[in-house]
Amino acid sequence: MLTVVDSSSPPSWFTPKKLLIIFCVINMLNYIDRGVIASNGVNGSLKTCTDSGICTAGSGIQGDFNLNYFQDGVLSSAFMVGLLVASPIFASLAKSHNPFRLIGVGLSVWTFATAACGCSFDFWSITICRMLVGVGEASFISLAAPFIDDNAPVAQKTAWLAMFYMCIPTGIAIGYVYGGLVGGYSNWRFAFFGEAILMLPFALLGFIMKPLQLKGFAQVGPTKGLLTSVETVSPEVEDTEVPYNKGSVLVENEELNACTSNKSTLAKGAVKIMNQFSRFWKDMKVLLLDKVYIVNVLGYIAYNFVIGAYSYWGPKAGYDIYNMSNADLVFGGVTIVCGIFGTLAGGYILDRMNSTLSNAFKVLSGATFFGAIFCFSAFCSKNLYGFLVLFAIGELLVFATQAPVNYVCLHCVNPSFRPLSMAMSTVSIHIFGDVPSSPLVGVLQDYVNNWRETSLILTSVLFIAAGIWFIGIFLHSVDRFDEDSEHHFPISEISNRRPLLEESTTETPPVL
Repeated sequence: MLTVVDSSSPPSWFTPKKLLIIFCVINMLNYIDRGVIASNGVNGSLKTCTDSGICTAGSGIQGDFNLNYFQDGVLSSAFMVGLLVASPIFASLAKSHNPFRLIGVGLSVWTFATAACGCSFDFWSITICRMLVGVGEASFISLAAPFIDDNAPVAQKTAWLAMFYMCIPTGIAIGYVYGGLVGGYSNWRFAFFGEAILMLPFALLGFIMKPLQLKGFAQVGPTKGLLTSVETVSPEVEDTEVPYNKGSVLVENEELNACTSNKSTLAKGAVKIMNQFSRFWKDMKVLLLDKVYIVNVLGYIAYNFVIGAYSYWGPKAGYDIYNMSNADLVFGGVTIVCGIFGTLAGGYILDRMNSTLSNAFKVLSGATFFGAIFCFSAFCSKNLYGFLVLFAIGELLVFATQAPVNYVCLHCVNPSFRPLSMAMSTVSIHIFGDVPSSPLVGVLQDYVNNWRETSLILTSVLFIAAGIWFIGIFLHSVDRFDEDSEHHFPISEISNRRPLLEESTTETPPVL
């Protein structure tokens, strides 16, 4: 029986603001998990012994599994394996499957993986669970920003992106505090169980809510259903026209048809997979030839190299350099305040300057350069309060880059390339940025055994990021958000598509 999907059915109860709020909460939970794994309460410490033979038991993950600093650093980066593999897959699937459903699948994997982290029993088991966390995150990070960009008011696009990316430092900071409290008063495993419970309703929402469409992509549901119904009718008609009446001949004919059908299905499946790979590589070539995109991502990689190491090693460095007994709370408090105000300020400033790609690069290079100066000066300070003031100003400036850098990723490419653009940007900043930075900083610290020196060397990389983004100011750049999609839809199909999340107030006139 043919089921017809009514394109004029009432739209989702979502409004653009509700969509933004829900995506912000999901993004925050993603980064709370990052803060939890880095917090002293969950990450813990190794067993230590004094020269007199008095030993103090280890705590948290590091103490329970007896991890060295390199292994401990690997835990912060393990999610990248899943993210690297799954991000391009989810971005490609968005062209043939509804993106909102893909987010539901990803969040379900994330929920399962975080709960499994709480059940891990050694280094390898928790490392595999962290990889699965990356698979779950992959769908969300490549598709959420395009949804927000589609529905934000034209004059506030960067501000809306700023609200979304504000949840990164906020989530990490809350994760520090949450992980520290749970690990301190109970057991580190319960921190992961709590995350999974909080994410579960959003994972279910991705399946039960009416799916949304992205700008630049054809509607998947009705067209796909129509094609399937046509394909299934044809063989049935052919079978009724077989002019044989003998039972044995009919059986042979049915077997032949079944064999032919199986081969045809396998051939179609192989062709479909090959077409997906071919399309992916074609799209990748377009991205790699876009100078604006490449410069933006290169600067973002250098930037994330520092921020990733800060977020993971910050509490331990603060504890060692300034004897902060409550390092989780201090770093969490500074990061949450500076993250919120810095990220919102970056988006607001770019909107006030007129949101262009050239102006975005000006904000990126300027904020990063001056932020690097203040952060570097902070680690030179011998006084705790001097450090906190300088580091807070530095973080305020550094976090102002979050909205502009993602604005460039979304607007320097054709609308249909945005999921892949966001996916590859995220993969790149992790695989070349914070994934190697945490273990490398751990190796550096093992070698120099001086957190102040290690922190100064790390902070110097921010100057490289500022220099790369400075080059972007002089590149010829065109905002491609309003370009026609690479998919040329039939006029009848385009006429039936309504803006995202908007209520329909008028009836569509009949097509003559």
